[in-house]
Amino acid sequence: MSHLEFHPLTLDRWADFERLFGPRGACAGCWCMYWKLPRKEFSAGQGESNRLAQKAIVAAGRTPGLLAYVDGVAVGWCAVEPRQAYPVLARSRILAPLDETPVWSVPCFFVAKGYRRQGLTVALLRAAVEYVKSQGGRVVEGYPVDTKEKKAPPVFIYTGTASAFRQAGFVEETRRSETRPIMRYYLK
Repeated sequence: MSHLEFHPLTLDRWADFERLFGPRGACAGCWCMYWKLPRKEFSAGQGESNRLAQKAIVAAGRTPGLLAYVDGVAVGWCAVEPRQAYPVLARSRILAPLDETPVWSVPCFFVAKGYRRQGLTVALLRAAVEYVKSQGGRVVEGYPVDTKEKKAPPVFIYTGTASAFRQAGFVEETRRSETRPIMRYYLK
């Protein structure tokens, strides 16, 4: 990859986010709201409502994640916020909190088609760790898929792969499901 940069999603970068996610909102109109809204509300809002909900978060001054740029064009996305920003995680039997440790969660990725399978997810994870460190966080947590097949369809690995998390220095903490480890990176 040519020149690679990472920037927090702020209102001045919103148009880049929209271009990256495209008219379908990344995957079926999610706009990266899947972990933030109750299922019924998320499903009802797929598309424009979810886009507006995410834009309201950004307009309120919160940073919901990082954009990856190659030669000035947004080609990747990584959601990263304190875990409490993702209430659906708390209601998940498999991804419920491990303990009382305050963590920042990395629950979702989106990489443009022409940039997949080139290590961008690993680079986004490393950038997320640095971002969390700059915000005073101590632990970064992710919920990847441990793929049985070498190549899984992107729609099934939007939470990242366990191998990418391992490459970025994360360690597995627990596994409540055969294919869904909870992994952490401890900042010093």
